[in-house]
Amino acid sequence: MLVVTGQIVAASAVLANAVIYGTDVCGAVIMRSVYRKLDDATVTISAGWGHYYGDRRMPIFGAGGVVAAVLTLVIALWAGQFGAAVAAGVAVAALATWLAFYVRVAKPINTQQTTAARTGIIPANARALQDRWDSILKYRIALQFIAVAGLCAALILF
Repeated sequence: MLVVTGQIVAASAVLANAVIYGTDVCGAVIMRSVYRKLDDATVTISAGWGHYYGDRRMPIFGAGGVVAAVLTLVIALWAGQFGAAVAAGVAVAALATWLAFYVRVAKPINTQQTTAARTGIIPANARALQDRWDSILKYRIALQFIAVAGLCAALILF
C-alpha cells in the first residue's frame, strides 16, 4: 500500500511541476520573442498583468509540486525504495534551486512590473527588468526539466 501511495504522490508531483515547467517553456519559446517586438510600456504592462494573475494563481502548483516532491522522497525512504528516493531527492534539490532563482531574481521583477501595470507608471529601466527576467529562463527550464524527470524516474522506480 505504501508503494501505491508513493506512486500516487509522485504522479501528483509530476503533474503540478509540469504546469510550472510548461509556463517557463512558454515564456522562453513564445513570450520572450513577443516582448522583443513591443515597446517598453506595452511589455511592462503586459508582463505586469501576467505576473499579477500568475503570482496569485500559480503558487498552488508550485507549492503543491514541491510538497508532493518532498512527500515522494519521504515515502520512498519509508518504503525502502532507495532508487525512487534518490530520484525524488534530485527532483527536490532541483526544485529548491528553482525556487531560489524565483525568489531572488524573478519575484522582485514580478512585483515591480505588477506595480507598473496597476499604476501606469513605467520604470525607466523597464526593458532591463524584462531582460533580467528572461535571462534566467534557461536555468529555470533546466531545473524544472530535471525535477519532472526525477519525479518520473521515482514513479517508475517505486
